Amino acid sequence: MPSHMLLFIYDLPATLAKCIKSEAYADAVKYYIGAMPIFKIYGDSSFLDCKRASEEAIAIIIKALQGKVFSDSESIQARAEAVMLLKQLDFPVNNLKEQLFEKLEQFLVDLHLDYKEIRYASSGLGGIPVSASSSAHEASIREFAEAVRAYRVIFPDSEQQLFRLAKELATKHFEATKQHIKKQVSSTDLVAMLRVIWTDVLLMDEVLPEAGLRDFTFEAAHDAIKQYVACRFSHLLLDISDALVKVHDNQKGVIEEEHPLQSALETSKKALVQGSMDALLDSRRLLDENLEVLSSLTDLIIEWVQEGFQDFFRKLNDHFFMLSGKKYSANEDLTFGEGMQGDKVLPELVLLLAQLSVFIEQNAITRITEEISSFSGGGTRGYENSSAFVPAEICRIFRSAGEELLQHYISLKTQKILIVLKKRFTTPNWVKHKEPREVHMFVDLLLQELDTILNEVKQILPEGLQPKHRRTDSNGSATSSRSNPLRDDRLVRSNTQKARSQLLESHLAKLFKQKMEIFTKVEHTQESVITTIIKLFLKSLQEFVRLQTFNRSGFQQIQLDIHFLKTTLKDTAEDEAAVDFLLDEVIVAAAERCLDPIPLEPAILDRLTQAKLAKNSDQSSTS
Repeated sequence: MPSHMLLFIYDLPATLAKCIKSEAYADAVKYYIGAMPIFKIYGDSSFLDCKRASEEAIAIIIKALQGKVFSDSESIQARAEAVMLLKQLDFPVNNLKEQLFEKLEQFLVDLHLDYKEIRYASSGLGGIPVSASSSAHEASIREFAEAVRAYRVIFPDSEQQLFRLAKELATKHFEATKQHIKKQVSSTDLVAMLRVIWTDVLLMDEVLPEAGLRDFTFEAAHDAIKQYVACRFSHLLLDISDALVKVHDNQKGVIEEEHPLQSALETSKKALVQGSMDALLDSRRLLDENLEVLSSLTDLIIEWVQEGFQDFFRKLNDHFFMLSGKKYSANEDLTFGEGMQGDKVLPELVLLLAQLSVFIEQNAITRITEEISSFSGGGTRGYENSSAFVPAEICRIFRSAGEELLQHYISLKTQKILIVLKKRFTTPNWVKHKEPREVHMFVDLLLQELDTILNEVKQILPEGLQPKHRRTDSNGSATSSRSNPLRDDRLVRSNTQKARSQLLESHLAKLFKQKMEIFTKVEHTQESVITTIIKLFLKSLQEFVRLQTFNRSGFQQIQLDIHFLKTTLKDTAEDEAAVDFLLDEVIVAAAERCLDPIPLEPAILDRLTQAKLAKNSDQSSTS
């Protein structure tokens, strides 16, 4: 045996002792393994003492290596190296394998993903300084990746376990990302998260290229971005709902504003347009980022945004009708303020929704379409796919909604007036009515309702462009507000039946000569809405009159009330001729249902009307 080998064997116990002291366990294992062939031959004779001393030292080293494996203060890489050394020493490592893998799994459990602190950046990403937390996170993932690499080398049959572990890292990232998305994270923050994820994935892909981690990440990013776009539109729907809730709160006295409807309409318009622009801007940022995981989704992001707008406007339309109490959509999954559904529908909110629908059809869709076209690099997808953004379809939906909601507002307001009319005509005994001394208070209630309607429509509806349709006589000249078919005493000085017949003939002749169209299409203007409501309640007034039987005084009371309405409504209604005609129809109906239809003298009508006007004026000045 060469002399240097003898010296090496004799010095081995001392050498191992030095290694133990300096914790140079890898060197100790190397020396001991190098001496093993000699110990096998001469270990029971010439080098018995050296062998025993060396084995005692190796026992200490094995214990120290086991301690490293189980020590939380040691790095994963150090524990992996300890396992490798133990394996070289033929130490059974199956239990250690399981426990080391548990340590790798525990790393993922303990991994803290606070994206506000972890912001991955480098000189290749604009020269943004790397934060301490970013550096610490990257170093931690690098250490984990190296531990995985070492584990794979130590335990070659562990690849599938490690593949699963790598995917769990990406999964944990995306689960955290989706939680942030639910909290309405910005696209800038979302991109920052994806950079962190992609960096970690690339580090893991270096040590486990066969794990398919890139493809897995692309699929997970696909789901996350799709969720982000969907959440963006859900929050937009909620923002608009919050603006509409202001109308409801104002009605309950929660807030006070001089023009609450006007304010709510402007707020809703701003929320709709600005929210839509912000959604497009956020999506555009995703397209502008130079990140591989995003670049592969460009076409899909454009498609999701278009589909998002289409679905958003359909749900918005459903939401409008739900708030109006007309119908409820199964797609409606939002929670709104108390009292905004069912029987507690606010007519003024319905009016606001009608005008907001007009704004969407005539303004918002055009602007959004232009932005989408710019965003997507030219137009929207075609009609062949029903989920694409189709502006013409959305415009049709909201044109129809605007008309239907405006009619619904008119209906709600008319129904409220009908309650006043019903109470007025079912309460008194008209056959025993006393001589009229003043205009009945129900006229005040009608005019109060009309004032409320006027205040509402003037806040958010434009004025009409067409001039008023003034009433005319048979020659086409303008007549005074006193004109009515009972003015000519000759019609009532003969017998009652003849008077009724002549009244009706005169009335019909007036209708055919003027060729009046009583109920025309309702326009989104102040005059059109108020005139339509006036026409509807006058038509209802006529029907209530036809259900009664009047004595002369009851008939004269109706005559006086209608005369006062003529005086007060002449500047309110757009189609004054038609309104005047309907007022006359009420008097004709009353005459037909009267036992003795003798009208009041013009002078008495004027005196009582002027007295009522003066009384109302005094009340207004003192209030």
